[in-house]
Amino acid sequence: MLGTYYYHEIIRKTIIAFGTLFNDIHIRHQDQSGNDISDLKVPLAYGPSQKFLAKVTQQPDLNKPIQITMPRISFEMTSIQYDPTRKSSLVQTFKTCEDGTKAKKVFMPVPYNIGFELNILSKLNDDSLQILEQILPYFQPHFNLTIDLVDSIGEKRDIPIILESVNFQDDYEGNFDTRRALIHTLSFTAKTYLFGPIADTSDGLIRKVQVDLYTSTDIATAKREMRYTVTPKALEDKNNDGVINQLDHALLQPGDNFGFDEEWTMFSDGKEYSPTRQIDLP
Repeated sequence: MLGTYYYHEIIRKTIIAFGTLFNDIHIRHQDQSGNDISDLKVPLAYGPSQKFLAKVTQQPDLNKPIQITMPRISFEMTSIQYDPTRKSSLVQTFKTCEDGTKAKKVFMPVPYNIGFELNILSKLNDDSLQILEQILPYFQPHFNLTIDLVDSIGEKRDIPIILESVNFQDDYEGNFDTRRALIHTLSFTAKTYLFGPIADTSDGLIRKVQVDLYTSTDIATAKREMRYTVTPKALEDKNNDGVINQLDHALLQPGDNFGFDEEWTMFSDGKEYSPTRQIDLP
C-alpha cells in the first residue's frame, strides 16, 4: 500500500493560509498632538525567532545604515500530531466527481493537529501592543479558515485555528549599545485533515432510489403499502444505436444531462423488503 505516489499539498496549504492571516498588519506612530506621523506595514517571514535575534546580536553597531527591521513577525510550524478525538471509520468512503464527469472514490480523511508558533519582535512596547490588539480579538479562542484541501475533488473545509497561549519575553541584556528585543510568542493549533490517495471508480454510483411507504408507525409489525422508485433516464442516444432505451440509461455518468423515470406501485401482499438481500420477504 505504501509507495503509491500522491501529493495534495495539504500541509503546505495550511502553512500558507496560516501566514496569510498576519500579512497585512500595520502599526502607527503619532506626535504629541495625536497626529499620525508614520504608518508601517509589519514584515512577515517564515522562520524561528532565534534566527532574527541572531541577526540583531550580530549587528552591535547601531550607526550602521542597514539593520534588521523591527517590529517584525515570524512564524513556523512546530508540530504535527494525530487527533484521535476526531477519528472516523477506517473503511468509510464517499464518492465525488472530478470536473463533474469522472467519479472518484475517497476514503475519509485522517484528522491531524498542526502546531504553529507566531513571534512578534519589537524594540518598543507600544509597537508590540498595537500588533497584539489586531490579532487577539479574532480568536475566541479559534478562527475558521476555509482551505481548498484537495483541488482534484473540490474538497474545501473550514479549518479551526485555535489560540493556545500567549507568552512574553524581554530580551534586554548587556550594555547600552545592545538593541532591545521584546518578544511575544503566540502558540496556535490548526485542526486540519490529511487525505490519502484518490482512486477512479464507477462502483457505488446511485442508479436507483426506492422508498417504501407504510400506514403504521409500528416498525415491528408494519408492512409496506406503497413503493416509490426513481431511476435516471438518458436524454440522448449514448450508444448510437438509433434509439434511447435502458441500454443508454446504464451508460449515464456524473455530469451527463439526464432526466428521471418515476414509478408508484401499490401492494396488498403484506411483504417486507430486505435492503441487504434486495428482495421482498414474506
